[in-house]
Amino acid sequence: MKRVTLSATVVALTLAGCAAAPPGTDGDLVDDWAPLAAATGFTPEAGTCHPTVSEVGYRSAYAPTPCDQPHTSETLYVGTLTGADATGSRPPETDSTAMRTAYATCEREVNEALGADWRSGRIGLSVILPSRAGWEGGFRWFRCDVNEYESLDDLGRVSRAASLVGALKGDSPLRHTCFKPTVSDDRVEAMTPVECTEKHRAEFVGVWTAPETDYAEFQRNEDRTGESCYKLIAEYAEVPRSDVEYRTGYILYAPLEEEWLTGNRGVQCFLYVSGRSLTRSMKDAGKAGLPR
Repeated sequence: MKRVTLSATVVALTLAGCAAAPPGTDGDLVDDWAPLAAATGFTPEAGTCHPTVSEVGYRSAYAPTPCDQPHTSETLYVGTLTGADATGSRPPETDSTAMRTAYATCEREVNEALGADWRSGRIGLSVILPSRAGWEGGFRWFRCDVNEYESLDDLGRVSRAASLVGALKGDSPLRHTCFKPTVSDDRVEAMTPVECTEKHRAEFVGVWTAPETDYAEFQRNEDRTGESCYKLIAEYAEVPRSDVEYRTGYILYAPLEEEWLTGNRGVQCFLYVSGRSLTRSMKDAGKAGLPR
């Protein structure tokens, strides 16, 4: 608005230019004025926390808070879309190369900041893009936001008063470990987390990254996904791959279609035994530890 007001003032005074200059002035309207500062855009900052969860990066709603104060999300990285990814007339859609570029960057940077794959714990990852107006105004940034959620089956956000940087290193309480699954008609209805020293029948073993295919092909190829989980179980328990399926089954959590279109290819794999309960972790258990 300042520039509009300034332009109107210049026009009005130019039209009155035939009048004599006031005493003590030289008649030049602009030679003693400092130049206007160059217009600058808004870019959010990494290492900031937020009291609410955002789906769109509206400038007007940006109100970061210190991470030692109550908050529900945290920006771990801020990147910039460039080249062909930045040429669209509106923010990237879910199923777009630009969105997958942003997601891949976020996944890499977030995993490094957390200390492990974000899917190995109670962590959610969101890619936040500018609003339509912001994009049209030239903003090409994207935020990589994370949050803690309640449990594997309850994705309700948890209010925190500490940063998630390094939150998945070592024996973090946020890491997935052992579970009591509720199974009905070969369907997993719930996965209740428990200490591995308590009776349980499932344990998280890792994340398999599926290849770049369309979602329908991913869903059709259940054998490949199951085989990949079996391989992770074998590595985790230190037993030969040829022995695994005679000793254990598996449970997997796969991305939803919208997550897949965004770029998430991670499948969470869990060791599962049906005939007995376990009271210890199967990490490095070997043949003697993993039941038949």
